[in-house]
Amino acid sequence: MTLQSIVNAVNGFVWGPVMLALILGTGLYLSIGLRGITLRRIGYAFRQLIRGRRGSGSGDITPFNALMTSLSATIGTGNIVGVATAVSIGGPGALFWMWCTALVGMATKYSEAVLAVHYRETDERGRQVGGPMYYIRNGLGRHWRWLALCFALFGSLAGFGIGNTVQANSVADAMRTSFAVPEAVSGSLMAVLVGLVLLGGIRRIASVAGKLVPFMALLYLATTLWILAANITAVPQALVLIVESAFSPAAASGGFAGATIMLALQMGVARGIFSNEAGLGSAPIAHAAAETDDPVRQGTIAMLGTFIDTLVICTLTGLVLLITGAWNSGEQGAGLTNLAFNSALPFGEHIVSLSLALFAFTTTLGWSYYGERCAEYLFGVRVIVPFRVLWVVAIFVGATSTLGLVWKVADTLNGMMAIPNLIGLLLLSPVVFKLSKAHFR
Repeated sequence: MTLQSIVNAVNGFVWGPVMLALILGTGLYLSIGLRGITLRRIGYAFRQLIRGRRGSGSGDITPFNALMTSLSATIGTGNIVGVATAVSIGGPGALFWMWCTALVGMATKYSEAVLAVHYRETDERGRQVGGPMYYIRNGLGRHWRWLALCFALFGSLAGFGIGNTVQANSVADAMRTSFAVPEAVSGSLMAVLVGLVLLGGIRRIASVAGKLVPFMALLYLATTLWILAANITAVPQALVLIVESAFSPAAASGGFAGATIMLALQMGVARGIFSNEAGLGSAPIAHAAAETDDPVRQGTIAMLGTFIDTLVICTLTGLVLLITGAWNSGEQGAGLTNLAFNSALPFGEHIVSLSLALFAFTTTLGWSYYGERCAEYLFGVRVIVPFRVLWVVAIFVGATSTLGLVWKVADTLNGMMAIPNLIGLLLLSPVVFKLSKAHFR
């Protein structure tokens, strides 16, 4: 058996029906246990986000910048390439299941952040650190240390794939295709910029994310809203098509091969989780550094990450694919999104490429912090400088290499992070329910 076939087999299980059902089931269980707080308190969450531009407690970054750091890692290729892949394979109905994933994923993301702040620690440098490895160890006790170690190991390795080389490769490819920039130039520039940011640690990462993430999100949103406004009469029909296709097989049309209900569900759930990372355990690592003494308040801010990433940005991307008719052209991935934007706007491809480059750049920043914290948990603070050097080198390697198998391995490691995190969430859910009830009482 070849390495490729082994990786494919493992990846098929990690992102197969059992794992997807476990992630969705955990989100649904938490939603019920929280009595719909994540939906009923959405207004409260936005008010906390506005107030969160200033911290009010121990921590290293403001609650607002904690969310921006989290979004910097989640708003990436999944919002452009992932949505296109879901729709081109699963049909319009995949978007409906992405929405469902996001709605229950908000409860998952909320619970992760609540536990991350509640069980965080102060490291040797005096910085607040937390995440699944800490709430598993501190919340479940020493008999579960092995599970915390598993998460930290998977997280430190997964970052070099999904949060580094894969992102650098996407940037280099987009810059070469749209602007004829050689891969080596893109890789070198990106490595230098990321290196300069990493020198300042979490405070500089959060500062850059706090400025760049709102800018790039607004730029992309403005572009998609412009297209939708110009084709406003087609939007209701597209929404009807999404709902109908979620509950009935999508017939073959144009270059679209057709899709069953199960395929639409599987693609929607898988790409939704890939995009917003609810359940993977990455985002709470950033939220643990927030300047707050209230876990629940930070949890409500954290859940907005899933709302913004999937229910807003992914939805707008999907609607552009549908109203322009590009979704059934036979194109896939970034090429499909480029086709849709090009058909609606002059230089649409360049806007997509620029957005993809910005999204991927900030993803490398967010994931550098996630990977660094996981490595610190395993080896202590002495690993921080070597980790950062290796991270910068990997960016250039990813930009100038053909990744192929790396995509699969990265996807597998990313999914394996979810296993220890979901176990921790389920076992510690009574703590989340108790803290939430006390806060909102």
